[in-house]
Amino acid sequence: METLVTAATTPPFAPLAVFGIGVPELLLIFGVLILLFGATKLPSLAKGLGQSIKEFKKATQDDETPPAPKSEQKPTATPKDDSNSAA
Repeated sequence: METLVTAATTPPFAPLAVFGIGVPELLLIFGVLILLFGATKLPSLAKGLGQSIKEFKKATQDDETPPAPKSEQKPTATPKDDSNSAA
């Protein structure tokens, strides 16, 4: 007999279970963060973390795009031949 997995049988927060972190562990981590940094400092830390992630994603997307081909290159200067000039 086949067992069907439905939404009723899957635990909530199933993606977090892959890493072995459940709700109690997340609450413990959050509590330690509040004790270390204080409740007033956490929003600024979260904002800085969000901006860092956004900047990292932008940088990785920029690296994946190939550089634009140079349409015009400057001609290289050739040295003048001074042997034809009168001395």
